[in-house]
Amino acid sequence: MPKKEVEVTIDGIKNPILRIKLNNNKQIKVLIDNKEYKLYDSIILDKKYTENRINKIENKTLNKYVKIPYNSKKQELYIDNKLVLNKNVSIFSRILSRIKSIFRIIKRIPKIILKTIKLMWTRHHFIIPPRLIKQSLNSFKNNISNKNIDELFYNPLVDNDYRMWLEENKETIDYKEFSYNPLISIIIPTYNVSNKLLSECLDSVLNQTYKNFEICIADDNSTNEETINTLKKYEQKYKNIKVKYREENGHISKCSNTALSLAKGEFISLLDNDDILDKDALYYVVESLNNDKKLDLIYTDEDKLDINGKRCFPHFKPDFSYDTLLSSNYICHFTTIRKSIIDKLEGFRSEYDGAQDYDLFLRVIELTKKIHHIPKILYHWRITESSTAGSGNNKNYAYLAGKRALENYFQRNKIKAKVNLIGNPAMYEIEYLYEKEPKISIIIPTKDKASVLNTCLSSIYEKTTYKNYEIIVIDNNSEENETFKLLEEYKNKYNSFKSIRLECPFNFSYINNEAVKESTGDYIVLLNNDTEVITTNWLNIMVGYAMQDHIGCVGVKLLYPNRTIQHAGVVKGCGGIAMHAFATTGENEFGYFGRLVSVYDYSAVTAACLMIKKEKYLAVKGLDENLKVAYNDVDLCLKILEKGYNNVFLPQVKLLHYESLSRGNDMNEDQIERFKKETDYMCDKWGKDLLKDNYYNNNLSYLYAFRLDKKNIENR
Repeated sequence: MPKKEVEVTIDGIKNPILRIKLNNNKQIKVLIDNKEYKLYDSIILDKKYTENRINKIENKTLNKYVKIPYNSKKQELYIDNKLVLNKNVSIFSRILSRIKSIFRIIKRIPKIILKTIKLMWTRHHFIIPPRLIKQSLNSFKNNISNKNIDELFYNPLVDNDYRMWLEENKETIDYKEFSYNPLISIIIPTYNVSNKLLSECLDSVLNQTYKNFEICIADDNSTNEETINTLKKYEQKYKNIKVKYREENGHISKCSNTALSLAKGEFISLLDNDDILDKDALYYVVESLNNDKKLDLIYTDEDKLDINGKRCFPHFKPDFSYDTLLSSNYICHFTTIRKSIIDKLEGFRSEYDGAQDYDLFLRVIELTKKIHHIPKILYHWRITESSTAGSGNNKNYAYLAGKRALENYFQRNKIKAKVNLIGNPAMYEIEYLYEKEPKISIIIPTKDKASVLNTCLSSIYEKTTYKNYEIIVIDNNSEENETFKLLEEYKNKYNSFKSIRLECPFNFSYINNEAVKESTGDYIVLLNNDTEVITTNWLNIMVGYAMQDHIGCVGVKLLYPNRTIQHAGVVKGCGGIAMHAFATTGENEFGYFGRLVSVYDYSAVTAACLMIKKEKYLAVKGLDENLKVAYNDVDLCLKILEKGYNNVFLPQVKLLHYESLSRGNDMNEDQIERFKKETDYMCDKWGKDLLKDNYYNNNLSYLYAFRLDKKNIENR
């Protein structure tokens, strides 16, 4: 169907806003009750994100917004002075629209109930721990009120959604000849695998569009004749298949090393004996090598095959993320490594069987930084009853082996750290250790709202286990006596507390920069006054990360009062300049591949609670004072990335954030203009850097984080 030239929707009853979506950039004019109204490129419709998609970069505008009076009745839209739409916007029509949206929610309730029952069974077998009951109810309410996100986007973790997305995104490849065609040795350790699964695995390699490869197989003394017969059949038929039959069972690492001994290729690719390669997997690997011949490790995205052979559970991975790798083996499949590096490392180590790949990757990254990610799903990991993909409980020994591999990594690199298991599938929590507490300066800007500030301050002093810190409150134009009394009370009570009066127009960046000048700590915490500490050792954990040479900004999990997520990392370029990931998701949800329970690298974290080494803060000149309110924390994080540091999100550290769940549409003209200027400033400053987030994945939507775009959703 052809696209409509223009679409108009209205949001809100009391404070209505028109959203006008265009498929061109023609001159438009809006009349409300015969009066012309100003159009804006973007308005904050929701605290989570804006709907502006970097207009200056893409040189097009698909959305315009118009704030209209409560008692409006009729709207006329002109394109190039031609009337194209005459729409009723009366209070009655707005109420009717709201009723329709309520009915849409009601229609979704049965589906949500079924989903909830399924989750209750799979996670708790209907025996929900008391501490999770409230969270489960909040999660259910959130699903009901979810603004039809499921109607607008595909959920990658819903099987049918993912398969529909695959249908809509079939790729046609214009194959090219390469000047560099290295031999790739694909190693496959086998043991008692069925003829069907092994044949499908081998056929997927033999059908590769890139042909300069060999298959090196080591069988680990299989007792299943079907396995041996299948191997002999393929070995006899294909010259590029080599098989060595081990006389004793040595388990996965010894078997893999036997396969390695057969390899003559310049690169080694790893494949399990029952999984399947996409036909273009090697083609894309070699394409990457032709673009950069110095690459040493290449990995791809992957998905799984259910028991019926249907694709599901896609893992759209970030580009190389060091801290993410220390949390879990996110690299996994399909991985290709330069053979000379594997030879130098002497292959796989038996003491880490079950996590032998993870151990290998941790050793490889010590020798090279030439790591490349191909954001395409080129490996299909089969779910079977005995596989790790099928059930995490099948290979608990593997998770313990992964823990030992991490501990060994830290020992080799003389990093003082403790590794904890946090659940299945294998996720690890790193606790960085230090002998002496460095001094931390906690900076809190405020204006009046004494009760809000008191909640924040009292939670710090009453709950924080860390000792060596100071609090600096910046009083920006407070007028209420309650505020002055509170500040005086804390001054008298705590030697570690001080307040600074700053009389100037509100500028979040300037206020914090001035406070940093007054700070005496080695580390800075930027903290909003409407927060409350939950995790008692929050500073202990955060400073452990901030002390690492490679880390810049450290962010935490912030929760709304109803215990849903306000902040769990920021995706650059999503929904406009940036979007908070997983906003309004339940506190104890797992997140996309564990992003809500394990440490992940992100492009940005929010300054509502952010720690950074003072030296690094000053090196990038702190917060940009041209950004008075919006995006100053995103800008800080991008400057930190530019210096070569990582920004990390710590889910194990939690604070409440009493920011309103939705600010509504109550922005005045000055605020809208200020927001637009700051949006433009970010676009001018960072340009096309805002269009891709290396810690995200370009297959995922840039309109709504960790969803997949439907074809009828216009990329902005």
